[in-house]
Amino acid sequence: MPPNPASLAPLAKTLMKGVIVVELLGVFGAYGLFYKMNDSQDFRSTMNRRLPSVLEVYYQSNEWAGVYGVREKDLAAWSANQD
Repeated sequence: MPPNPASLAPLAKTLMKGVIVVELLGVFGAYGLFYKMNDSQDFRSTMNRRLPSVLEVYYQSNEWAGVYGVREKDLAAWSANQD
């Protein structure tokens, strides 16, 4: 016998609230990461060493938004620090 739909309603509400909370945490986490990368060249250097694919997405999103030259400035600063 299939379960009663009325008994599944509280479970569905709880699951939907959980999904919404997880999505909000993801959005705010992504915004926080973007803000920190946008604010600090040192943090971008750390991201270059640890997670270069995330840094590449940051550069591409800036270029898509019309902000050019961030990648070049970072590479010039990092190469000057190595000398």
